[in-house]
Amino acid sequence: MSGTLETPEAGAVPDAAAANWVDLRAPAAWRPYLRLSRLDRPIGTWLLLLPCWWGLGLALVATGARPGWHDLWIALACAVGAVLMRGAGCTWNDIADRRIDAQVARTRARPLPSGQVTVRKALLWLAAQAGISFLILLTLPAVAIGLGILSLLPVALYPFAKRVTWWPQAVLGIAFNWGALLAYAAHAGRVDAPAILLWLAGLAWTLFYDTIYAHQDVEDDAIIGVKSTARLFGDATPRWLRRFLVATVGLMGLAAALAGIRGSGLALVLALAGPWAMGWHMAWQLRRFDPEDGRGLLRLFRSNRDAGLLAVLAFALAALA
Repeated sequence: MSGTLETPEAGAVPDAAAANWVDLRAPAAWRPYLRLSRLDRPIGTWLLLLPCWWGLGLALVATGARPGWHDLWIALACAVGAVLMRGAGCTWNDIADRRIDAQVARTRARPLPSGQVTVRKALLWLAAQAGISFLILLTLPAVAIGLGILSLLPVALYPFAKRVTWWPQAVLGIAFNWGALLAYAAHAGRVDAPAILLWLAGLAWTLFYDTIYAHQDVEDDAIIGVKSTARLFGDATPRWLRRFLVATVGLMGLAAALAGIRGSGLALVLALAGPWAMGWHMAWQLRRFDPEDGRGLLRLFRSNRDAGLLAVLAFALAALA
């Protein structure tokens, strides 16, 4: 086999990474479906997964338990579930938004508006992903199963939020950070105050990063009447981003403090290092925010994987302390 990479085909989505494996390596027949699931753009999977790992880490800190095989399975189940449910959610989003996507330069090459996949086949793909996710969910405790089923409501509503509210990013935040509640409950068997505060911190974080992301589409969104926080805030966006940063750090810090207060001093310090490190990264993003730089906006949005991983690392160390 030659060591050279093939050139991505014309159906590649513009905001996907140039060297992503879907465009370069996946079988041609599967590419439209993998693009529906955003597997050519894994950042969304990370943003869905990281709150799950935060929740598991803080549950270990709050209960004072040592990580065991069950916790390893929770972490793995969250990872596989994030891939599948992000794929299912994006497939549903594209089905609902196919006519809007056809009018936006950045999204008109997606599989549905470009005609690569029919709505019927997209629905079957959605059902397959959701079905496998549900089987994985059934391996977790009952309270986590209930939370997983409940999460379908904001996921179902999100594609329509941009039609009726200037805050669709808030609906996305409710859905994307639900894993903090689910993973915490999967370990602890209940939902405590730290889990709720962590979920709210994640919601503020989503408002931060998705407002940055939405600034790529403000002109197209204004033409077709789609609402977003980017359009709502306009020139005041840096001030709002600063507020979301403070809310993220404050709420996550309170969650970490409540979880770690009964443990060792070292565990508490390590848990509190998570929101501090994440806040530092978000401040770095804020300093580089330029609404006129589309490529820069996408880079900042993607960098939130690293911001979230800083909190994961801190909570993992706290759980082991």
